[in-house]
Amino acid sequence: MGFLEEAEKIAGAVAAVEATKKLDPNASILTEAAAAIAGFEGVGAVEEHFEKKEEEQS
Repeated sequence: MGFLEEAEKIAGAVAAVEATKKLDPNASILTEAAAAIAGFEGVGAVEEHFEKKEEEQS
């Protein structure tokens, strides 16, 4: 896994935490942690989806 792939996933985690803070300013640390994990994993899932789609078109 390259540096850019990891940076994309970290950016997804940060974006998810910031969105959670905007929606619920009083969110607990556990809620923020869950959002970070979901953002990190979500970027990975989207990336895999598009990779498979590219392979199918080839």
